[in-house]
Amino acid sequence: KSLPAFVDFLQIQACGGAGGQGLPKYGGFGGDGGKVIVVASKKENTLRHVLQKYPLQMCKAERGENSDKFRLLGDRGADLHVNVPLGVLVHTADGKIVDLNNDGDACIAAQGGKGGNNATNFLGLRGERNLIALELKLLADVGLVGFPNAGKSTFLKAISRTQPKITAFPFTTLSPQIGIMEYQDGRKISVADLPGLIEGASQNFGMGFKFLRHVERTKLLLYVLDINPFQLSFKYPERSAFQALLLLIQELDEYGHGMLEKPSFMALNKIDTDKSGHLTDRLFDLVKNLPDSLEEVDESFHPKNLPKFHEIFRMSAMKRENTELVKNRIREIMDENAEKQRAEELEKKNALLQMKHDDALRVYEEHLKTTFV
Repeated sequence: KSLPAFVDFLQIQACGGAGGQGLPKYGGFGGDGGKVIVVASKKENTLRHVLQKYPLQMCKAERGENSDKFRLLGDRGADLHVNVPLGVLVHTADGKIVDLNNDGDACIAAQGGKGGNNATNFLGLRGERNLIALELKLLADVGLVGFPNAGKSTFLKAISRTQPKITAFPFTTLSPQIGIMEYQDGRKISVADLPGLIEGASQNFGMGFKFLRHVERTKLLLYVLDINPFQLSFKYPERSAFQALLLLIQELDEYGHGMLEKPSFMALNKIDTDKSGHLTDRLFDLVKNLPDSLEEVDESFHPKNLPKFHEIFRMSAMKRENTELVKNRIREIMDENAEKQRAEELEKKNALLQMKHDDALRVYEEHLKTTFV
């Protein structure tokens, strides 16, 4: 059976190693069984290798060593480390969710059994057997959002070394792809090209959550909008570009998780197909004048909430027109936000230090009062 190219959700049975047998005659203790530990590693990209290594979706740590008369204390069984990409959520057997965001973050999926000792009548105990789920949410700086065929893959190819598959058909991108934007000073920003949304994606139609859960962790969103009318298939009516944008916003708003609160840019793509520029200018004005421009469309297209676009770009990803401008502005806003975040964290740290200083001073003053009364 061939494995899928991209795996972002996987259930596995984690089995801790059994404890080794004790030796009642000599009072020997068996070694404890090893643990199963899920570890985040920056060397991994998807969960595919986990499925490849454990095709039966079961992993087991080593059992503890038995006690014998030449070695009364049995060695502990080796832990089994299951390496996963950064950004994996581990859904544990007791209903908890552990977030593995940084290289080396770890979660114990199954404890090993205790080695045989006098409390267990010198019998080694079985290790835990837990069904856990691994859910990957990509850790990218920038998420590209848009309906199929908007030009997200073309943009990713223009600003990075990634070579995504590009054709004139919807759903060319069936799995997320990460590209890296590199700058002259060595700064790198990761960009995720995610499968295109369709109407109803927030209700898990089409790509559904397979798309949306990967957008949650991005720091910035770039909306890529085809300036031409869009029709997914004969089952869907043709939408104007402005209508398509409003439907896209509705899907992100319905999904929640603060999607519309993220810093956002808008790229009006494929301006090379608009020779006069009138179509692009009209669309630019509609987007810029939100929410007033909602009067131009039927109420069914009105989103409950709207994102705030830092900037609206006219762009042709195919001709690489203004792609460098977009790339540089993304860098600027991300650096500004990072600096603002650092300043806020420093302010909180200083406030905490001041509180500790004030508390210490108050305690000292109380001490002086009681001492000289």
